[in-house]
Amino acid sequence: MSTSWLLSTPYSKLNHHFYRRLRPKHRLVYSRDLLFSGTGEQMVTTNSASSSRGAFTTLKERVIFEKEIKKSKFIAIAGHIPDEGSAQSFLLEVRDPRATHNCWAYKVAEQYRTNDDGEPSGTAGKPIHSAIASSGLDRIMVVVIRHFGGIKLGTGGLVRAYGGVAAECLRNAPTCIIKSKVPMGLEVPFELLGALYHQLQSFQAEDIKQDYDTGKDGVTMVTFKVDFDHAQGLEEAIKANCSRDIVFYKH
Repeated sequence: MSTSWLLSTPYSKLNHHFYRRLRPKHRLVYSRDLLFSGTGEQMVTTNSASSSRGAFTTLKERVIFEKEIKKSKFIAIAGHIPDEGSAQSFLLEVRDPRATHNCWAYKVAEQYRTNDDGEPSGTAGKPIHSAIASSGLDRIMVVVIRHFGGIKLGTGGLVRAYGGVAAECLRNAPTCIIKSKVPMGLEVPFELLGALYHQLQSFQAEDIKQDYDTGKDGVTMVTFKVDFDHAQGLEEAIKANCSRDIVFYKH
């Protein structure tokens, strides 16, 4: 591929040329009142670009842990959620409307949310989130259901109860490692397609697509996804076996 077009084309046009092929799916954002109800809710959202790539460990299956503390029955239910939108469905599936409290927390990359569901502020959701953070797991939600037994636990007792039950639930839960996929793209001359596809197959690239609308004769845009830890090796292999002039686009 000739680099003269890349060097002479304004950055904004290059960005549009690439972005219209690799733009991410729109994320549905729910209203706070629509998504979750209850008191003591806290939501924290930070830049998650760095943690959205690479590999992460999550729960392999849904797990349940029960414990009675001073006649109150605590039931912790934990499971994998792929994104924030899935938290609502998870909560609706596991919450017990007959229980005194359904407290919860989830973590998705650098984003997390907690809810005390009527317990004193900071005594339920935050300890559950602390248990999640300490476990090293990502993209999971833990709901702790409490059936009040008649004896008040106090602020410290509630923190220990909710945090402890959540931690016990996650301690021996079966886990799995999920490798994130990196969207990539490049423009390549037709005569190099054979060599390119050989490398894509060798590195187990997925979702491979071609777009001939590049505005240049004999050149096509190829987009694909590859495991995060294979991205650098694939790029080096393509440059070594196809052309050093190929420019890669990464989302």
